[in-house]
Amino acid sequence: MPFTARYGAAKALLCAIGLLALAGCSNSANSSDDVARASVSGGGVEQCAGMMSAAMTVEEDESNYRIKPGDDLAVNFYLNTEFNDEVTVRPDGKISLRLVGEINARDLTPAQLAANIDKAYADELRDPGATVHVKGSPSRRIYVHGEVVKPGALPLQPRMTAVQAVAESGGLTPDAGADRAILMRRDACGQPYGIPFNLDHAAHEGSSHDDLVLLPGDVIVVPRSKVADIGLFVKHYFKDLLPVNPYVPLVPF
Repeated sequence: MPFTARYGAAKALLCAIGLLALAGCSNSANSSDDVARASVSGGGVEQCAGMMSAAMTVEEDESNYRIKPGDDLAVNFYLNTEFNDEVTVRPDGKISLRLVGEINARDLTPAQLAANIDKAYADELRDPGATVHVKGSPSRRIYVHGEVVKPGALPLQPRMTAVQAVAESGGLTPDAGADRAILMRRDACGQPYGIPFNLDHAAHEGSSHDDLVLLPGDVIVVPRSKVADIGLFVKHYFKDLLPVNPYVPLVPF
């Protein structure tokens, strides 16, 4: 075979090998990217969901709740009710009680704080028998917005559901699109997501699938119904924008 022909064949072979190598690198890179995306979109979400489930279990059990600044506490004494008090945990994590002064409350469970209060009152009372109950907490609130009578923030009660939260907000307005409600929530990794649900089914059919159990920081949004949106459009277009009222017949001259 002439040298020129041999050179051309070798060059073609090298080009083919190079193209195959580039294709292999591209495929491996793409597959690596796919694996990375899968691990982020799959494993990450599952991990966050697991963390949220564990956090929910702790939040619902007041015996495991750790007191935080801003919490409202009810301190009661079994045999000495005259010392009963309601206090708010200060930013420094302490509370002030009669006769004994300041006591640290931050990061303690209600039972641990009650035990410390018993010790503090040991010189003042024969058998203090203190109990502590968390009445409210800024970190344990949910929010209801949209077509409800009284939108705003609500204290989260144990095992509180979406229907209960809407009832606490005064119920739905006549324009509410109850079948189009959305629960806005952040997972344990801080990523927001929405859960559509049907308030009509939850309230009237007892559907546990739609009557969602709420977590701290949840936001329930009740939008306007489609019919209400159409009515608003008609009012805005025909009554507010047109210079002549279309409902008043024109009198010919």
